[in-house]
Amino acid sequence: MTWQNWAGTVTMDPPRRYWPKAADAICDAVKEAAAAGLTVRALGSGHSFTPAAVTAGAALDLSGWTGIVSADTESGLVTVRSGTTLRALNADLDVLGLAMPNLGDIDAQTISGAISTGTHGTGAGYGGIATQVEALELVMADGARVRASATENPDLFAAARVSIGALGVIATVTLRCVPAFRLAAAEFPMPLDEVVGRFEELARDNDHFEFFWFPYARNALVKLSNQLTAGSASPVPPPMPGWRRFYEYEVMENAAFGALCRAGRAIPSLVMPLGKLAAATLSHRSYSALSHRVFVTPRRVRFVESEYAVPREAILDILAEVRQAVPRLRQPVMFPVEVRVAAADDIWLSTAYGRDSAYIAIHQYVGMPYQEYFAAFESIAAAAGGRPHWGKMHSLDAGRLEARYPRFADFQRIRDEVDPERRFANPYLDQVLGR
Repeated sequence: MTWQNWAGTVTMDPPRRYWPKAADAICDAVKEAAAAGLTVRALGSGHSFTPAAVTAGAALDLSGWTGIVSADTESGLVTVRSGTTLRALNADLDVLGLAMPNLGDIDAQTISGAISTGTHGTGAGYGGIATQVEALELVMADGARVRASATENPDLFAAARVSIGALGVIATVTLRCVPAFRLAAAEFPMPLDEVVGRFEELARDNDHFEFFWFPYARNALVKLSNQLTAGSASPVPPPMPGWRRFYEYEVMENAAFGALCRAGRAIPSLVMPLGKLAAATLSHRSYSALSHRVFVTPRRVRFVESEYAVPREAILDILAEVRQAVPRLRQPVMFPVEVRVAAADDIWLSTAYGRDSAYIAIHQYVGMPYQEYFAAFESIAAAAGGRPHWGKMHSLDAGRLEARYPRFADFQRIRDEVDPERRFANPYLDQVLGR
């Protein structure tokens, strides 16, 4: 049975597949694969744009290994099986009166896949999803289960929270959650030049800030989200009516935008006016909702993506270079550019390790040429010391990445200790980590 990722850019037919539904079954699968001389990769939801999950050996499909194992509503510590999607986890946390403090705008990923590739949301005071992890249980190359936390195997913990699956199969993740909360959201068009001029203000004065710029258009879509607190004097926007939410996100941002994308793919000369049309139809939205209902946006129009984390102080210069590069491309760009911010963290292979970061992501509609655009973008971001998202398209190799990560050698030391035979290797890890 052929497996492919969400974007349809990666396919594989592994010679052996497992569907474990218990931690011991994960251990047994790793042992069996090792006895047969096979490498092992875990499969999540396939939302990585890179071939991170590809294997010529044994694939462990974790879709049957889901759900919450334990939860302490007082401390907020929740242990969840690694195949659980963020969408399912958010629903389960709702029932417990808990929430994750920050999320990205897609919830299709498994929790293990999200942390392993460094998935993040936005907010100058918030780190990526991996910073919410308090402990991990991993199945190692010999099939043994090992727990890692700040106090148990701390170096393994520092390495394994963002590891691209190079150190073992994550069996469970323990998260530090917070009491469920609501966000007040404001989404509105703003001239891009004004967004650039107010960038630091918007990042500083809002819990969560991001914007989307459609190439060839003057306007950007700004999204601001702030936590509602009891006793606040600020007016609270009402929830968005169900019909309005359906219209804005399903009709306009998915059905209508998808139709524009298909038209642009069929007739490339229409891309520029269609992009301007998409930007011109951006609407003002102000509403409040449970946090994950604000963080997450339905994304049904498929695309390919490249994203780099850069020093926050460099983001506006990089965006300016991207704006200059787009009109010179031979093939037009249909999808918007997304900009977010995040706090520094201490996770060895986190793209925000040791520095406050901004993220700039570029996209192209599936089936449209993207190679020239992505190469131009990568040369701009990499020249500024950018670190590519581990789950999104890039061409950097271990030789170039090592200089961008101060703890790269420490990660390699742990990898050599726990997987000297490279049981969890694949061609993508050979590229980004070396053999």
